[in-house]
Amino acid sequence: MSEAGDGQRLFVGGEWTEPDGGHYAVVDPATEETVGWAPEASRDQVRAACAAAREALGPWSRTAPEERAAVLGRAAGVIAAHFAPYAELARAETGATTGTARAMQVGVGMARFRRYARVEPAEWAIPPQINDAGPMGRAGVMGALAVRQPVGVVACITSYNNPWANPAGKIAPALAMGNTVVVKPAPQDPLSVYRMAEALEEAGVPRGVVNVVSGRSVEVGEAAVESTDVDMVSFTGSTAVGRRIGEVCGRSMKRQLMELGGKGAALVFDDADVGSAVAGIGTTFSFYSGQICTAPTRVLAQRGIYDRLVDQLASYASRLKVGDPREPDTVVGPVISAAHRERVESYVELGRKEGAVVVAGGERPSYDRGFYVAPTLLADCTNDMRVAREEIFGPVVVVIPFDDEDEGVALADDSDYGLIDYVWSGDVARAFRVARRLRAGGVGVNTVGRNMEAPFGGFRHSGVGRDCGSYALHAYSEVQSIVWPG
Repeated sequence: MSEAGDGQRLFVGGEWTEPDGGHYAVVDPATEETVGWAPEASRDQVRAACAAAREALGPWSRTAPEERAAVLGRAAGVIAAHFAPYAELARAETGATTGTARAMQVGVGMARFRRYARVEPAEWAIPPQINDAGPMGRAGVMGALAVRQPVGVVACITSYNNPWANPAGKIAPALAMGNTVVVKPAPQDPLSVYRMAEALEEAGVPRGVVNVVSGRSVEVGEAAVESTDVDMVSFTGSTAVGRRIGEVCGRSMKRQLMELGGKGAALVFDDADVGSAVAGIGTTFSFYSGQICTAPTRVLAQRGIYDRLVDQLASYASRLKVGDPREPDTVVGPVISAAHRERVESYVELGRKEGAVVVAGGERPSYDRGFYVAPTLLADCTNDMRVAREEIFGPVVVVIPFDDEDEGVALADDSDYGLIDYVWSGDVARAFRVARRLRAGGVGVNTVGRNMEAPFGGFRHSGVGRDCGSYALHAYSEVQSIVWPG
């Protein structure tokens, strides 16, 4: 690996560069100990990274797709060769359990590089059209071709909850399409992204094609978004920050891909398999400790099943082991920081004040160190409560009763968000009927599982655009038409 193995240098124009702003500590959320020191970039260094990406764009975009794919495939191989230390770093930075860090962070990140090492057609013929004579030319047959071209330089601003899968899901398809990237990782856990840059460097990515700049200051992200060298911003994070980025992008017509917040509704009908619904909804408590935008955090339970579902969810939550994510039987690790723990706890207290009943959790686990939050279930909620409308981003689930299908759909859609909703019903025809009625970018029917080739993105305040599978290649490209007389 490179001399930057400690993650203390920026990666700009193919060089590991000392940061102008010094370094800051990256803290393990489970132990509150320092994992390592991350570089703090200046605005000038961010601008230099964007300029390097612009300079590298022409040669890289003209490289054969097979050559670009080969680089991505080799990067996946480097990640595989260093899988264990990469996963341990991801666990330490994020507080994820060891199993999650291995399978869902580094494992998914590696899989995404492999996925976009598969070359797909970037152009296709359009059926010929017979034109009458007119001011634009003579009568006759007109041929046409549609071609996918790279957008250009892409600023990738990534989330803290998964420092492998999320950046890889931006970098790999962007590079596959011939774009160059400037990556600004989340300040809480940037060290893993520098490991990804090392893997790409070892895989032979040309100088300037991939750049990584980090920092706690908002100026780092702002400088990337505002740069005249940047053609597109791909952002994962809060809706509030997404709005501000969108305003800046709109002034210069930069392309955008926004993966923003969620408040996923889980409609559970009377005829549902309660055990399956509980296991699916229960992932909100365990998966990333609820720090995931796709979580089914807002449960809409039909009245005939409401009491049984609440009882079983409460029992499920109370059985989950909260603790050291390094221990093999731990299910719920810490949240990312002390500040975020206080935010989650403030929502639980707000729920109490709004009239919700805390039937599980609600108290801070008794650990001397670590930012732990107990899996918490709030019952007897209404859809106008803030805990039912705002994204909490922690191991907290709210439950709301409904009477019939129309009311359930209306409650689900009465939200600022629309990322992923869920439907549990023994009547498959009804489940799919309800799924099609829901205003959400994705719907899980009797599952919280994902098909990674399916388009991912949200309605309303949950984002703009779609990625995953071939849809990510579409997101990181512009469509050009070429027309000629036949």
